[in-house]
Amino acid sequence: MRFNLGEFEEIVLLVVAAQNEEAYGLSVTTSIEEELKRPVTMSSVHTALYRLEEKGLVKSEIGGTTKSRGGRRKRIFMITSAGKEALLDAKNARNHLWSMIPKVVFENR
Repeated sequence: MRFNLGEFEEIVLLVVAAQNEEAYGLSVTTSIEEELKRPVTMSSVHTALYRLEEKGLVKSEIGGTTKSRGGRRKRIFMITSAGKEALLDAKNARNHLWSMIPKVVFENR
C-alpha cells in the first residue's frame, strides 16, 4: 500500500522513527525546531501525529507518570511497519527525482 505523505507529516514521521519508541509531542516539537531550525507549534505536531496514527503509520500508548510532568502521563508514539514502508517510499521517490537533475544545474551556484 502506498501512502502520500505531506512534507510536515514526513518530517514528523522521520522524527518519530529517529526517537525510537521515545517520541511524544514535546520531544518531536523540540527536535524539529532544533534540528531543522524551523519554528512549529505543539498543536501542529499533535495534529500530524494523530493523522499519522489514523493512517496506521504510527501507534501510540500512554506512558507512566513522572515527577517532572507533575504526575501526568504522556502519549508515546512509535513507527509501524506501514510507517517504515511509507518513509522508504518517500525516500526512494525523492532520490529518483534528485537523480533526474542534470549535474550542470548545480555547478555554478
